[in-house]
Amino acid sequence: MVELRYGAGNIFNKDVHKIGIIALGSHLENHGPALPIDTDAKIAAYIAFQASLESGAKFLGIIYPAHEIEEINHGIHYSLNELAENIIKTLKSAKKYLNIEKVIIVNAHGGNIPLFQCLDKIESEIPLDIVIINNTVIENEGPHGGSGEISMGKVLGILNEDELNNQSNIKVFGEVGLSEFKEARKKDPGIEEGAKEIEDNGVYLDVSYGKQILNLAVNSVLLDVEKLLDY
Repeated sequence: MVELRYGAGNIFNKDVHKIGIIALGSHLENHGPALPIDTDAKIAAYIAFQASLESGAKFLGIIYPAHEIEEINHGIHYSLNELAENIIKTLKSAKKYLNIEKVIIVNAHGGNIPLFQCLDKIESEIPLDIVIINNTVIENEGPHGGSGEISMGKVLGILNEDELNNQSNIKVFGEVGLSEFKEARKKDPGIEEGAKEIEDNGVYLDVSYGKQILNLAVNSVLLDVEKLLDY
């Protein structure tokens, strides 16, 4: 059997090969006219891939399905159980073929946050030593389809600037800021705050802001990698 050079290349240390980074977003949901329907998936993939490049951890690709709360209907989503089962299946393959022992899930879609409820199930059925869900980009990007995502979209090259002026037209594109989903706004103060922000201020493009959010998210994942190396 070939003796692999686990210490070769630009890596934190050779044990980083036991760590996998996988992206989780949403591929099928509206983000207004200026952003594509797979915005969250592309943001998550960028962060996960960049963190893997900088750390040497294994990039495991991206999860296909996504979840959303029932009060929000701006795309095609799946049950939390189906999402968890898909993640378990994917990570079992990573453990079998790549000897992955620890995983960081980079989540860029707010509807996936309830996945925290399934962590014990995921860890027990694989099994992995530890699974971390990193929601940093969600915590810092602001309203759905808002200025944060617009600015990151510009950095990533997925923004249609010709439609930027229409992005704030919530009468037509009510998914922006989740403004049209009244029940969700009633139940979640965070959603209400984001919707009001779009209603009051619209959206703006700031490339420096977009880079800042992305860099913060990548650095947060790198910090998770360092923590797992010490675990």
